Amino acid sequence: MLELEHGFRVVDVHARLHVDAGASHAAGPRIDPEALERHLHQAGVVRAVVFPPATGSGGYLRANNAVARHAIDRPFVALARLGGPRDPGASVGSRLRNLTAERDDHHAGPEDVERYAYGDRFHGFRLDPQVDGLPDAETLDAVADAGLPVFVHGGRGFTPGMAADVLLGRGVPVVQSHFGGHPLDRRGMAEALALLDDHDDYYLDTCAVRYRDLLERALREHPNRVLFGSGAPDVHPNVAVMELLTLDVPEDAMARAFDANPCRVLPALAAQRS
Repeated sequence: MLELEHGFRVVDVHARLHVDAGASHAAGPRIDPEALERHLHQAGVVRAVVFPPATGSGGYLRANNAVARHAIDRPFVALARLGGPRDPGASVGSRLRNLTAERDDHHAGPEDVERYAYGDRFHGFRLDPQVDGLPDAETLDAVADAGLPVFVHGGRGFTPGMAADVLLGRGVPVVQSHFGGHPLDRRGMAEALALLDDHDDYYLDTCAVRYRDLLERALREHPNRVLFGSGAPDVHPNVAVMELLTLDVPEDAMARAFDANPCRVLPALAAQRS
């Protein structure tokens, strides 16, 4: 694809990186570090938040370390993906199962969180409770103590309301992907937008939000709380950037979503400004 020309500094808070052969069965298109870096360059994206795909086994130590290793000397900021034993559902059955849920060897525990938070290899955490399960309360307490932002997959299996109950109010930024409504769930996205009024530590990323009216509403009503996320490699960063560039919103709001807001939530994105 042709390189985009625009006057914005753009950072991307949502890119999946495949570097571990053990995740060869992961759903969706695969992309290696070299190809992702090339696609980002084509879109004028100077830095990107990256995390491993689902492994299917729930264990992410190997995949997380591989992503962190391949982020060195590249414009990538690595997140540690965490899995847990709890069912994120709100049904009676889920609540009953969670009463006896115990952390297994492949689930993240407090010691794993402390290990990931030490040093500068990882700059935040990635949760997808619908796929990986929800970490237990002790582990989430360790996440809060680490003080790093939490990026959480938003969808019908883990709605914005569920995310608010479990994650918000812990003193760390929480970034909900897909405006909390994946796939294309307007009701979920509207719920997430409503939560912005009541939670200062809650942010939304634009990945896979295909409704122009909701994107424009969020950028106009909450210009400090929207972060650009491409969703690469499912979406080429060129396409994702163009989706925002063609919105009818003030240029300042667009610049905040592309750069200022992500850098405020995750300072490592601003470490090598162009």
